[in-house]
Amino acid sequence: MHQPEEVRVAGLRRYPVKSMGGESLDTVDLDARGLAGDRGYAVVDDEGRLASGKDTRRFRRRDAVFAYAAATDGHHVTVTRGAASWRADDPALAAELTDAMGAAVRLEREGPVPHQDGGAVSLVGTATLAWCARRWGIDADPRRLRVNVLLETDEPFVEESWVGGTLTLGGARLTAVERIPRCRMVDVEQDAATARGAWLRPLAAERDLCLGVYADVAAPGRVAVGDAVVAGPPARD
Repeated sequence: MHQPEEVRVAGLRRYPVKSMGGESLDTVDLDARGLAGDRGYAVVDDEGRLASGKDTRRFRRRDAVFAYAAATDGHHVTVTRGAASWRADDPALAAELTDAMGAAVRLEREGPVPHQDGGAVSLVGTATLAWCARRWGIDADPRRLRVNVLLETDEPFVEESWVGGTLTLGGARLTAVERIPRCRMVDVEQDAATARGAWLRPLAAERDLCLGVYADVAAPGRVAVGDAVVAGPPARD
């Protein structure tokens, strides 16, 4: 496994409601399902499909969801759109979302099926983003990727070399699982980030549509911006 000279946590971002805008954090606890509270809610229709930027058996494309943001205030999640705000359990929020999306939808907590698309935590390196910006002339804002952990790196795509091994971040240990396949979401304005420059097409042509890596939580713990990141071999049973 390739171990760079120095990697640190450059940013942490949590998305309390799947597909809505998120919140930047200075520190966060990681548990078995990822960042505490990440994707804890989703907008769900009467067929049980989750509002997203794509259509699959599990997701229904509802781009109106990107107009909203969510943040955690103590033990509560608040959803905002412009100057308006609602608590997650406010019946008026379901009416608002239904009107905005033109279909009966509601905000639901995660059940037995995880809201995450892949691994519990998503990561990408700053050097990878800088490479994309230079190579393709785009605004490579990490919010377009909706990643949880931004890593300060010097080598593009170094995070991909960690797949199959472990990562220690602050008090938590992760297992890097796989590269992250991307979809049209990277070219949608969301989370207060503009989508200047097409990202998906060059990713398809040169990167097999993949950017960043998924990781699972091997050992829970607290992570903070500035923490050192240490890559290691696969953990032994």
